[in-house]
Amino acid sequence: QAMNGRELIAGPVMVEMKIVVSVAASWSKKKTAEALQGLVMPTKKPDADNVLKAICDGINGIVFKDDVQVVNVSLSKRFGETPGVLVRVVPLEGKPS
Repeated sequence: QAMNGRELIAGPVMVEMKIVVSVAASWSKKKTAEALQGLVMPTKKPDADNVLKAICDGINGIVFKDDVQVVNVSLSKRFGETPGVLVRVVPLEGKPS
């Protein structure tokens, strides 16, 4: 589904990833609002690097041929209403570095 019938990416790629984690239910309304505004950063699990590794391993052979092709990474972890991971893979072949 992710590739919609397209061939696997063969060259170097950049992975852009936004990890969205939920706010603790025990937090006050004030702290929750601050977290959702980006004033409080999520410094608890999951570790951003572990999520990156899991996603790259998971899309191996689906989006690109192998995760050794990942040469650039843009990664953020923030609080949000709906937890999840947004991933964008950008082919870099033929683009200036």
